[in-house]
Amino acid sequence: MPIYEYECAVCQQQVELLIRGSETPACPECGSAELHKQFSVTAAHSGTSSLPLCGPMPAPDGGCGLPKCGQGGCQA
Repeated sequence: MPIYEYECAVCQQQVELLIRGSETPACPECGSAELHKQFSVTAAHSGTSSLPLCGPMPAPDGGCGLPKCGQGGCQA
């Protein structure tokens, strides 16, 4: 279930809401359904996570984008 960031068009409140399925979000401050989805930074877990830690952008040859990589093997 994704968490989205919204700004209310009525009261300008900025909120993060957990949206389930086809649920229509409403502002928790004023109750308005006029919410605009905001661009937000994605989050990834690190440390004990099994997700790879990669550079900012994949390289054209399939590598992870980190300097000296080129092999496609990210550091876990």
